[in-house]
Amino acid sequence: MSRLCETEGLTDIQVEILKAVRSFVEAKIIPVATELEHADEYPTEIVEGLKELGIFGLMIPEEYGGLGESLLTYALAVEEIARGWMSVSGVINTHFIVAYMLMHHGTQEQKEKYLPRMATGEVRGSFSMSEPGLGSDVSAISTKAVREGDGYSITGQKMWLTNGGSSNLIAVLVRTDEGSDSVYKNMTTFLVEKESGFGETAQGLTIPGKIDKMGYKGVDTTEAIFEGHRISADQVLGGEAGRGFYQMMDGVEVGRVNVAARACGIANRAFELGISYSQQRETFGKPISQHQAILFRLAEMATKVEAAHAMMVKAARLKDKGERNDVEAGMAKYLAAEYCNEVVEASFRIHGGYGYSKEYEIERLYREAAFMLIGEGTADIQKMIIGRSLLKDYALKG
Repeated sequence: MSRLCETEGLTDIQVEILKAVRSFVEAKIIPVATELEHADEYPTEIVEGLKELGIFGLMIPEEYGGLGESLLTYALAVEEIARGWMSVSGVINTHFIVAYMLMHHGTQEQKEKYLPRMATGEVRGSFSMSEPGLGSDVSAISTKAVREGDGYSITGQKMWLTNGGSSNLIAVLVRTDEGSDSVYKNMTTFLVEKESGFGETAQGLTIPGKIDKMGYKGVDTTEAIFEGHRISADQVLGGEAGRGFYQMMDGVEVGRVNVAARACGIANRAFELGISYSQQRETFGKPISQHQAILFRLAEMATKVEAAHAMMVKAARLKDKGERNDVEAGMAKYLAAEYCNEVVEASFRIHGGYGYSKEYEIERLYREAAFMLIGEGTADIQKMIIGRSLLKDYALKG
């Protein structure tokens, strides 16, 4: 066991869960990750294994068939999974965000309808805020739901749905414009059921196909095109229109902890690969790890891995206390993503020319790390959230 990314104060149950996840990663993910990633092949067998481990229901309460664990447990499990292959952690992240939103904002009927089947992985979730013409500017959403009788009709185009093809439940944020003066109170989250796959997956809903990406392969990332998709009012998350923005932002906070955990896992793996290779590769008659330039690089890498892990753990524990963690989650996501890229690049440099070869795992990590800079909000968005909050906390008196 590595001395990096250790977490103090875990319960015996948490320790056992993380041991099981790490064993699964070592046996079932790392040996096949690079091959599947290069083929852009969906990791079906890995996903089925995660279902058996209970990962899809890790935070879902026991009354709904889940394990009832904390956000910290989930984040540490994600860190382990991302260490094996980041794409797999993406498979469960959006599923978890939808489950989290249902747990905290859904009606009792919605919880009973979806959570037990989400815990087993029978129902797989994805969520969508972004659109082709906007990224982090959620206020500019144009996809609209219009009242039709006792339900709604949704029309518009959504973008960047992780699990868009494999999911069968989408939590989608749209504009409803039901009279509020605030643009944010005119947004509603709908729970849209569909068939898994591509093409017309529900009446008035088309999932065109996978978006070809630089990295983050294997997992399906898609668009969603709504053309008069009819949906009943009882599919409004929480049963009340106009609360969608706040529901989504709550979900995104835990999503940012998840991305921070993914970045920690990638960085930890990059460090492991770098320190291993540095002890095998020799130049000028000795392993390159004994050259001071490489030794200093390894020390910097390890320190960054530890710092990112500590901030991620703090953000998760704060949320578990029931406190708002927008600043802490933003800090953790921002720092972990930046350090992840720096650690991966340092490991890439240690590998020299071999790092550029697709035969070596670091090449895949190099492409995956870039996604951490933009997933769940760019670094600039995180800094805006952090900075504005700090100005409130440190406002000059008088």
